[in-house]
Amino acid sequence: QVQLVESGGGLVQPGGSLRLSCAASGSIFSITSMGWYRQAPGKQRELVALIIGGIMTNYADSVKGRFTISRDNAKNTVFLQMNSLKPEDTAVYYCNAKILHGPASKLYDYWGQGTQVTVSS
Repeated sequence: QVQLVESGGGLVQPGGSLRLSCAASGSIFSITSMGWYRQAPGKQRELVALIIGGIMTNYADSVKGRFTISRDNAKNTVFLQMNSLKPEDTAVYYCNAKILHGPASKLYDYWGQGTQVTVSS
């Protein structure tokens, strides 16, 4: 099994910054991608940022230029640096990882427990 442990959420004023972290541990042969999703009250979960193979990145249009995703492959950890935060960024942020448990394993999807980000004055 694999555990994803997130940290770094909290309350911040508009225009402020936060950095989220997510560390994966357990039976990991390879992580093909890691990403961050968010879910605001009454809304569907949406992709925020994705990093594939530690190099290729993809961002939601609403966060381009403000958020940066990065990964420490040696530590199986993904980060989300969030700058110029807006009230509409308020949501529970979830870490996701797609993981192989062995060379012939199928791909498994894992989620963190979620961390609350609140942007308010």
